[in-house]
Amino acid sequence: MLPFATLKMNVTLSVLFSLLLNMNSCNSNTNSPSAISSQAGNAAAETPPGLDKIKLPPGFKISLFAKVPHARSMCLSPNGTLFIGNKDGENVYAITIKDGVAGKIYTIASGLNTPNGVAFKDGSLYISCISTLYRIDNVEANLNTPPKPVVVYDKYPKDGLHGWKFIAFGPDGKLYIPVGAPCNVCDPGDPYESITSINTDGTGMEIFARGIRNTVGFDWHPVTKELWFTDNGRDNMGDNIPEDELNKASKPGMHFGFPYCHQGTIPDPQFGKGKNCNDYTPPVINLGPHVAALGMRFYTGNMFPAEYKNAIFIAEHGSWNRSTPIGYRVVVAKMDANNNVTGYIPFADGWLQNDNKVIGRPVDVQQLPDGSLLVSDDYNGAIYRISYSKGS
Repeated sequence: MLPFATLKMNVTLSVLFSLLLNMNSCNSNTNSPSAISSQAGNAAAETPPGLDKIKLPPGFKISLFAKVPHARSMCLSPNGTLFIGNKDGENVYAITIKDGVAGKIYTIASGLNTPNGVAFKDGSLYISCISTLYRIDNVEANLNTPPKPVVVYDKYPKDGLHGWKFIAFGPDGKLYIPVGAPCNVCDPGDPYESITSINTDGTGMEIFARGIRNTVGFDWHPVTKELWFTDNGRDNMGDNIPEDELNKASKPGMHFGFPYCHQGTIPDPQFGKGKNCNDYTPPVINLGPHVAALGMRFYTGNMFPAEYKNAIFIAEHGSWNRSTPIGYRVVVAKMDANNNVTGYIPFADGWLQNDNKVIGRPVDVQQLPDGSLLVSDDYNGAIYRISYSKGS
């Protein structure tokens, strides 16, 4: 296992390489996608080291669902096909699922530049790259020989830093796409540091919310239909500030403070001069400094105990530049009867061992129809399934 210092150096080199790679817009080549064999049937041999060390509440268990290279953001079709994007590779994958078990894994797009985000609607898969949004029509009927992705919109910024995008469809039928800060902290103006929305045909792109440094996960409350999202705090203000945030956008046009204020109360040393943090929408809750809170989903299933109904599961990818690393886990933020967050606690913990050895980095969470929860891990190129059985 690599020591954390080596991991930190590799992450830094990876970021520098990504900046060079992503200077051009996202382009698709003509390589024919191909199927790769499922790993689910050989879970015992393929399970990443240390999965048995993950701590879960009583009754829960975690197992390998599938091995997928660089597995990042996920989405699920109504028919139960799981689609997976990635940040450090160039492919998009699909997995057929039956009774909660992974079947064949397909490579449905290749040669893409950072195809992190995937979203499914009306038979079509949408793929977000750095500057370009793609669509593959009738994808589930053509998993073996999918058509080449077509461009839907190609006018997002080309910056590589924080340019990878999580995407999802909102209750209004529009696709929501973030535009991260092209820096650690700066004030470049629109459309940076925002969440945008766009129609499925690529028209009507507009900014929904501002003041967001880099969100890599969001979802809509199942009852109120409000948009909730994670946001990664800036670096180089010390180990303990600022914290990552969980935010709620109850209407269009809200501003969440970046780059002027952090975690709701801390003015930026440079950009906060002359600003009042009370002028911006504060976080619902702060999640911890440098934990890299990424994917999040509201839990609406029936497998888990009732206390988890409408709770938010959040994947913490883990700190990369903190002197004492933290994160590397899945946490859960529970709600009261008035849909207010009462706090958050670890749910699946242990990808960071006591000796600071990293054995996994959670990225995204996705509920399956049976109520179990998938967790992607780009460190091991794996997707795990968390299930619950009373009395186990």
